[in-house]
Amino acid sequence: MNPTEHSITEDDIANFLANTPDFFERHAQLLATVQLSSGHGTRAVSLQERQAGMLREKIKGLETRVVEMIRHGQDNVAIADKLQRWTRKLLQTAHARDLPGAIVDGITGEFQIPQAAIKIWGVNGIFSDESFVTGVSPDAQTFACSLSAPYCGINSGFEAVGWLPDAAQAQSIALIPLRTAAGAQVSGLLVLASPDAERFESGMGTDFLERLGELGGAALSRLRAQGTTRPRTA
Repeated sequence: MNPTEHSITEDDIANFLANTPDFFERHAQLLATVQLSSGHGTRAVSLQERQAGMLREKIKGLETRVVEMIRHGQDNVAIADKLQRWTRKLLQTAHARDLPGAIVDGITGEFQIPQAAIKIWGVNGIFSDESFVTGVSPDAQTFACSLSAPYCGINSGFEAVGWLPDAAQAQSIALIPLRTAAGAQVSGLLVLASPDAERFESGMGTDFLERLGELGGAALSRLRAQGTTRPRTA
């Protein structure tokens, strides 16, 4: 055997066909006789049938992706609508004293969160006896200020869980620091809780929760301003 000769490989055939586009024009009858695996079992099909089947599978995959994109888009629109309604409610709250309650009620109502509670600090002295100010220790404030992002995970006995209406039912929680903008000083802590241990997972994204914290913190800045509150009633 001549040392310069070598057996023809599949790569050689593939390269030949790729670089000789007119081969099948000269041998058109081959297209009708080539038999390939159908891709579903052992049945053999023609090249055209195999190509059509591959195209159908590709189209089916694209259709699935389109459906998923539409569903995600609809979900995003629904969340945006809920956030808009919640924000609008805060803007329409006439009295600053009512804002903490409006934040909690809006979140539990619009976003179907089973439980929520809020505590704030550094407020105008006329609010010092309000329930949303009292009952929070310096340690809880320090912990909240240490959060660069919301905490999500199991209930590990945080003091903030005790602010909830039914702490025993809080299996998973989200602790959201309240600030007027990213990087701003923390002025409070919002607690969300669920009896579902997987509702707030440690690996979940927190971007949306951060936005809630910033919007809520910005709204609550009115509690530090003068002349925007109503007198307390007996």
